[in-house]
Amino acid sequence: MKAMVLAAGLGTRLRPLTDDCPKALVKIDGRTLLEIALSRLHEFGIHEVVINVHHFADAILSYLKANENFGMHIEVSREEELLDTGGGLKKARWFFLEDASQREEPFLLHNVDVVSTIDFGRLVKSHTEKAALATLAVQDRETSRYLLFDDKLRLSGRRSGQGGETELVRPPSELQALAFTGIHVISPRLLGMMSEEGAFSIINTYLRLAGAGENILGFRADEYYWRDLGKAEQIQQAAEDFKKRVFS
Repeated sequence: MKAMVLAAGLGTRLRPLTDDCPKALVKIDGRTLLEIALSRLHEFGIHEVVINVHHFADAILSYLKANENFGMHIEVSREEELLDTGGGLKKARWFFLEDASQREEPFLLHNVDVVSTIDFGRLVKSHTEKAALATLAVQDRETSRYLLFDDKLRLSGRRSGQGGETELVRPPSELQALAFTGIHVISPRLLGMMSEEGAFSIINTYLRLAGAGENILGFRADEYYWRDLGKAEQIQQAAEDFKKRVFS
């Protein structure tokens, strides 16, 4: 199984930590966010990874070289202009299609600026058993942007905040508003269905495909530790969690 780590962002919310280094190289208790993400993937048995880079790209390449790619086969997808999550994946899709024997095998997409104890094995198993096109790890928690799912956890729309604007792509029904974790499993078939161009969010692709009847599902990950690392104070909290062995 392969994976992609999304690491091209500017990390503006993390300033001043990202004034002279990329977000991926910000540290928690002596370990970079990139190392933590790669270690989690490696522990799960993933040894082939592509990383998209933009902000301080050469620093990330030098870091990987100095650490001998952490014992993994790592490719890099350079973005001259930021392409967002969907555009970044579309640019790197060659990585998942180059080996004919792996073109039917799902892959994992992981934001570099999140840490969690989400069980990748259960996530992948759910994706495979339900024949999903994509499976998104989601939680019941407060967020500024919710994804809406029906009683079968099929993606049905999105909503801004608690009472903000709502966009539905399936007929109205009893919907649950859940927060996306930035961790998802994708079937390679989706790569040929990404008609969006340039910089775009993969959520836009998911909503379009869900509206067309494709199986875009949620995976409830409420029982697992998860933390967004987009702000300096969140990095500090994660460091405290790390020392308490909440995650490793």
